[in-house]
Amino acid sequence: QVQLREFGGGLVQAGGSLRLSCRASGVISSAVTAMGWYRQVPGDERELVALVDDGGSTYYGESVKGRFTISRDSTKQVSLQMNSLKPEDTAVYYCNLRRTTGPDAWGQGTRVTVSS
Repeated sequence: QVQLREFGGGLVQAGGSLRLSCRASGVISSAVTAMGWYRQVPGDERELVALVDDGGSTYYGESVKGRFTISRDSTKQVSLQMNSLKPEDTAVYYCNLRRTTGPDAWGQGTRVTVSS
């Protein structure tokens, strides 16, 4: 069973920085096709923040481009450096893992709160 463990999150002032990390277990490295982060606020759909695939290509949501950077620390661990944070970045951030077979795996979520 795939498990995603998330690290980081918390409270920060606007303009500050935070770093999130996600480590996967229960899945073989060769089966992982992409890892990344989504976020969600109550009443809204979950949206893409950033994703990196097994070829090293990265994808970002429009609202975070130029401020957030995703990196692949290993085949089963990714980090998200979030700079110049804004109050509208406040959300629960979920780690996501895509694999060659089976549904996407999701972490339990870590809360990021940006105060103005």
